[in-house]
Amino acid sequence: MRKVLILLAASTALLPLSLTAARPQTPPPAPTAQSPFTFEKVMVPMRDGAKMETVIIRPRGPVGPLPILFQRTPYGIPDSAPPSVPGSWKSLAEDGYIFVFQSMRGRFGSDGTFTLSTAVHPNDPKAVDEATDAYDSIDWLVKNLPDNNGKVGMWGVSYPGFAAAVALVNPHPALKAVSPQAAWIDYWQNDDLHRGGALRLSYVADWVYSLQQTKELLEDFPYDSVDTYESLLKIGTLEGLDKEYFKGKIPMATALLDHPNHDSFYTDQNWQKALGKTTVPTLNVAGMWDQEDPWGSWQIYAKQQQNDPDHLSTMVAGPWAHGTWQGKMDMLGNIPLGRDTGVEFREQIQTPFFRYWLHGKGAKPDYRARILQSGSNVWKSYANWPPKGTTAKSLYLRADGSLSFDAPPVGEPCRDYVSDPANPVPFRERPISPTYPRPEWRWWESADQRFVDHRPDVLSYTSAPLTADLTVTGALAAELQASTSGTDSDFIVKLIDVLPDTQVQFDQRAPLGAYPHQLNGYQWPIAMEVRRGRFLASDTKPQALVPGKVTTWDVPLRDHDHVFQKGHRIMVQIQSSWFPVIDRNPQTFVPNIGRAKPGDFVKATQKVCTGSKLVLPVMR
Repeated sequence: MRKVLILLAASTALLPLSLTAARPQTPPPAPTAQSPFTFEKVMVPMRDGAKMETVIIRPRGPVGPLPILFQRTPYGIPDSAPPSVPGSWKSLAEDGYIFVFQSMRGRFGSDGTFTLSTAVHPNDPKAVDEATDAYDSIDWLVKNLPDNNGKVGMWGVSYPGFAAAVALVNPHPALKAVSPQAAWIDYWQNDDLHRGGALRLSYVADWVYSLQQTKELLEDFPYDSVDTYESLLKIGTLEGLDKEYFKGKIPMATALLDHPNHDSFYTDQNWQKALGKTTVPTLNVAGMWDQEDPWGSWQIYAKQQQNDPDHLSTMVAGPWAHGTWQGKMDMLGNIPLGRDTGVEFREQIQTPFFRYWLHGKGAKPDYRARILQSGSNVWKSYANWPPKGTTAKSLYLRADGSLSFDAPPVGEPCRDYVSDPANPVPFRERPISPTYPRPEWRWWESADQRFVDHRPDVLSYTSAPLTADLTVTGALAAELQASTSGTDSDFIVKLIDVLPDTQVQFDQRAPLGAYPHQLNGYQWPIAMEVRRGRFLASDTKPQALVPGKVTTWDVPLRDHDHVFQKGHRIMVQIQSSWFPVIDRNPQTFVPNIGRAKPGDFVKATQKVCTGSKLVLPVMR
C-alpha cells in the first residue's frame, strides 16, 4: 500500500484522486451528471528532453483567469476529474484555482529514473534535479495553460511537501506562494529514514521497499508474521535484510547501510543549504506528533528566518500526525481535540494564505508562528519562534523514581537496567502491524505508554500531581548522565503527560477490551527521541563508549507547545531499544551497525545517574 494512503487517509485534499478508491469507503453519493471540473493530461517537457506526466483539473465554465495550484508527487496522479468538489478542497475551490498534479521524474508515466535523491545543483546549469523540474514545469504551465493569471502556488504533504519546498532553491518568477507540509531536508538527521543516525528499520522495510520495487507499483514487504516485531527480529541483522530480502534490488536501502555516518552521501543532498534570501511567501506546516516527518518543516522555517527581511515565512504546527491536518482531525489517536482542527487549519490558515498571495484578497498573516497548543487546544499566535517569555527550567530524574524541579543531592545513586538486543522494547503495543495499510502506525506517537511502563528494561520517573498548569513552549531537551557496560548504546527518552484517574467517566457498558484502553491514567507521550551513543562526540567519526563511564547524553526532543494541566503528572521513561521503528544497537562498537554480525549483539547494563534532567522552556 502507498504511504500517501495512510498519510491522508481521511482526506482527498492532497491525494491523487485516483488513489482514494484503493481504501475502504462508505458508499459514495449518487454521481452527478457532470463533474464540476474538466480534466486534461499532458506531457510537460524538461530542459533535458524528459517529459513529466501532468494532469490539469480546472473549474468547469467561464471563470476568468485563475492562479495555478501545483503539486508534484511520486505516488500517482488523478486519472479523471472528481465527480464533485472534494470536501477538503472546499474552501480553496470557492476561491477558484487550476489544480495541477504531476508525477515526479521516473514515476508512473514520467520519463527518467526515480532515485529518492534530494540533491540540488544551483551552480550547474546542465544538471537536472527536483528543483529544476519544478522550475521547468512552472515555466511551461504559465506559458501554455489558457486562462491562468500568471501566479503559481505549490503545496504538498510529505514527499509532495519536499517537492514544493525544493522549488524555493531557484524559484520561478511566477511562483508566488509555497506551502511545504511535513517536508524534509536531511535523510540522516531526522524524519523518514533516520533519527540522529539511528536507522528507521520498519520504514526502510515498508516505505523504501515499496517505492523502489517498480516504477508503477508500490508493493508490501513480505512479512512472514502478523507481528512485524517478530518478523524483523527473526531476520536479525540489517545485512541479512538487505541481502536475503531486498536482494540488492532496493538501491536506497543498500546505500543507507553503506553510509551509517553523516557523510557526504547525506550532506550533499541537504538542499536546504542552497536557500538564500526568502523571496517567496512560505507557509511551513508540521505535526508535533508526526510519526514520519516531524522535523524538516521546522528547519526550513529556521533557515528562511535567517534572511527574511519582508517577513514572508510563517510556521504552523499542531497536535497532528502525519498530514492529518488535511482531513478530519478531531482526535489525536485516542486523545480528543474537541473539534475538527483540520477544518480550522484549512479554512482559517491555508486558504487565506493562498487567497492573499495568489488572488490578492484578504489580509497578510500578522504572525510568524501559529500554533495549536496541545493540552489547552487553543490557537496561539507568536511574533517570533521560539517565542519570548520562557524560562529554561530543569526537571530532574531522581533515584527514587520521582521527578522534581529541585536538584538532587550530590551522591544520589544511579538506577540501572539490562538492555537485551534479543528482547528489545517494542515501540508500540504488539502485535505490531506493518506501516501500511493499518491505522495504528498513524497514531503510535500519541499511544498510551502503559504497555511498557513496568518492563524491567524501562525506567520510569513520575512527578506528583501538578498544583497548577505548566506550559512548555519551544525546544525541549534531555541531558542524561548515563553509562553502559557495552561499547555502544542507545538511550530513548520519552516525556509523558499522565492523565488523572478521573479524566473521564468510564462507561461500564463499553465492549470487551475497552477498559485497558481508557483515558483514565493514560500515559500520553508529548516528546520522544533516540540518541545513539557512537555519535555523541561526532556524527561523522563515531567513537566507542568507555564501559562504565558516566557520560553526558544530550537528547533533543524537538519543538513543542504544550500545557501539562493541573492535576496531571509528568512522567519520563528511559529505555535503550525501540523496535522495530529503530534498528537494534548491538551494544558492541562496530565500524558499521548496518553490517553488524549476530555475535556483535550483547546484553548491556545501563545506568542513569545523578544530574539527569529535562530542560523545559516554561512559559512565564
